[in-house]
Amino acid sequence: MKKFVIGFALGALIAFHLGINFGRHKPLLSNPYEADVVERVKEETGQAVETTREVIHEATEPTRKAVEKKLSK
Repeated sequence: MKKFVIGFALGALIAFHLGINFGRHKPLLSNPYEADVVERVKEETGQAVETTREVIHEATEPTRKAVEKKLSK
């Protein structure tokens, strides 16, 4: 009975891993979590950079306008 339970647990873990890859149409023995993490980090980093760029632009806009005004005189 002990061997059955251990075998069942190991089989379930292996089947879970293979099932995730099969559902995503990826090679069965590849890491099922690797691509998602990389893609998510790229998306979040891109959003953070864009948000930061907008905030900096808004914060420096009055100063930029004042400098342009003085240079045009």
